[in-house]
Amino acid sequence: MIMEGSLYTAIGIAMFGIGLFGVVALAQAMKKILAVNICGVGIFMIFIANSTAVNGSVDYVPHAIVLTGIVVAVAGTALALSLVCRIYDKTKQQVGK
Repeated sequence: MIMEGSLYTAIGIAMFGIGLFGVVALAQAMKKILAVNICGVGIFMIFIANSTAVNGSVDYVPHAIVLTGIVVAVAGTALALSLVCRIYDKTKQQVGK
């Protein structure tokens, strides 16, 4: 049976790989922003899955760091989406196509 932490780590690695593929393969800026967010979720999952202390108890510092990372990721996504919308308003063309 697969341990729970190993399962979440494997899913996190898969999500990071899917997001990285999206960043490299996709041309539109909105899809690239979504792919970067998928990469971030994968990293957060890996970080939380491996956040146990030496004695087996839960370490709360990685949880706090991931929570802060989520807030920063939301702010970065909002900034990126607003920039893409402004570029579209100025040029009336899809960004990255």
